[in-house]
Order: sequence, then C-alpha cells, then structure tokens
Amino acid sequence: MSLKKIKVLCVDDSALIRSLMTEIINSQPDMTVVATASDPLVARDLVKQHNPDVMTLDVEMPRMDGLEFLEKLMRLRPMPVVMVSSLTERGSEAALRALELGAIDFVTKPRLGIRDGLLSYTDLIAGKIRIAAAARLLPAKRPASGVGAPAVVDAPMLRSPLLSTEKLIIIGASTGGTEAIREVLQPLPPDSPGILIAQHMPAGFTHSFAQRLNGLCRIVVSEAVHGERILPGHAYIAPGGFHLSLTRSGANYVAHVDQEAPVNRHRPSIDVLFDSAAKHAGKNAIGVILTGMGRDGAEGLLRMRQAGAHTLAQDEASCVVFGMPREAIAIGGASEVAPLPEISQRVMAHLTSFGERANRV
Repeated sequence: MSLKKIKVLCVDDSALIRSLMTEIINSQPDMTVVATASDPLVARDLVKQHNPDVMTLDVEMPRMDGLEFLEKLMRLRPMPVVMVSSLTERGSEAALRALELGAIDFVTKPRLGIRDGLLSYTDLIAGKIRIAAAARLLPAKRPASGVGAPAVVDAPMLRSPLLSTEKLIIIGASTGGTEAIREVLQPLPPDSPGILIAQHMPAGFTHSFAQRLNGLCRIVVSEAVHGERILPGHAYIAPGGFHLSLTRSGANYVAHVDQEAPVNRHRPSIDVLFDSAAKHAGKNAIGVILTGMGRDGAEGLLRMRQAGAHTLAQDEASCVVFGMPREAIAIGGASEVAPLPEISQRVMAHLTSFGERANRV
C-alpha cells in the first residue's frame, strides 16, 4: 500500500531557498513539493491548481507581503501554513503576527551559511510540516488589537492580597500556543497571582512575544530574568533556549533561568517548569496545559496534581494540536478539561472558591 504523501507548496522570492526547501522536503518519505512560487500572486494560482496540504511561506516578498497574502488566504481558502522568517526583531514580530493570522508555526532562516544552515534544519522543517498537515484549522479570528478587535470580557478583580501573593498560575504550551496564551492572559485582572509560562519557542522570539502580550493585557508580561522575584499581576515567559523553573527564597517565589540540557527535546521544557511548581508551590499552584504536539508537560502536570495543585487541560475542539493535553488527560494529570475561551474563567473561579473556603476556616 503506497503512502499518501503530504503535498507542499513552497513560496519564497529566493531561488536558493526554494531549491533548498524542495531538497529538504523531497528527501522525506512522507512529503513532496508539488510546486514552488516566487511570490504570492504566482502562489495563488498554484494553490488552485495543486490543492496542497501545507504551504511554506516567506514573510518578506515583492508584489505582496507574506502577511498580507496569509490574511487573504486564511479568509478565502484556509490551509495549514508554516512561515519562513528571518531571525531579526522585525522578523520575530512578523512571525508572531502570522501566528495571530492563523499560521500553524514558523521556521527561522539561518543568518550565515544559508545552504548548510537550512539543510541542518531538515528534521525541524519536516517535523513542522507534519504537524501542520495534522493540525486543526480553527475559525479565523479578528485581530488581537486595533480596529475590529473582539471585546475581551475581563475577569473580576480578586481583591484578596493573600490569593495574589500565595497562589501561582503555571502555563505550558507548544504549537498554537502563542494565541492560546494570549487568550488565557488577556482577561486576567491586574491583581492576579504571578504567572510562569513555558512556550516552546526559539531564542530571539520570546522578547517580542512578551512585548506583544504586555501591550494587550492588564497584567505586566515580560521575559523571565534569573533570580527575579515573582510578583502578583506579572507574567514571566521562559526565554527561548532557556529553561524556566520556580524556586523559593524565604517566603518569596523566585525565577530560576538556566541552559541545562533539553528535556523531552525541548528547552524551555514544560516538564521542568511544572516539576518545580509541584516541588515549591504544591497546592498553591494552578497548572494549565495548552495546545501542542508531543507529551512535554504531561508528567509534570500529573506531579503538580499529586502535589495538591488544581490542574486544567485545554479540550480537543479548541486545540490546534491536541497532543500535550491529550497525554496529560490520559495519565490523569488534569483536574478538569475546558475549552480555551473558558480557561481564564475557570482559573479565576478556582481562586475565588479557594479564597471563600479559606475565609470560612
């Protein structure tokens, strides 16, 4: 029985990149390049002709910008897209905007030695294309900010200093996670407990991600810095290429950032963060596992639950990729399963009920 190959359309204005992407993809037994395009206007006709399963799309191109094309594509002919972005500040902002518009993931172009550099990404590129081909295309969303932005129903204030300082919210995500994290954080009140986040993301992108969220949320969002105190009303994102874990210094929660070996092939690893929360926060933590491929975070969420934490997993219908939540649910790591739009409400409801129980004691 012949294997049905993933049909890929590569769109890039560089003939060298198109050639290298074709070489990489065609070297895989389960995928093939059905066509290449030098710009989006050519790509538009090739989509109709070849009906590809996945598109790889450059950001900066002549005649039509990749983001403009992506926005039109997701409105008129939604399909899984993997962006190919330069590792620059502008490139990282464009990649995050692409994820907001509906792209499944992105790959960074190497700065030097582009042929050897890109070929060294063969497994990464092939893996992202496989994930994209299997990913769930969620309904197109309006922009997170600006004209046409959806109204965000803000969660009510906690008005309890004890809840804000003693409790922590710990979040892990991978593919599809940048938008899922935004949807969880945006409604949270400025007096919410401190939040630690591990999102699978390469170095150079988490700073832009944190800045973007900081401009959209009522809480303060930043990249985590080693040794800083975890404060209420703040969210701390693991820097790309670094593990983030929780430690204590006396009565204070403190961020620990390091470059120890990858765990589950990831750095940052969600399991590293969740395990540290189980150890140092126990029942005072709330664990949340969001969309993503693989099983990073599943065991850690279970250990958090065993340590007394309340734990949530995103449900299948609202996930881009249901891998990590599925694994966590299967081993009993989730206290409850919820659709993405309800997760921030469920977190706040748990905090409120915990506060009411504490007041009755």
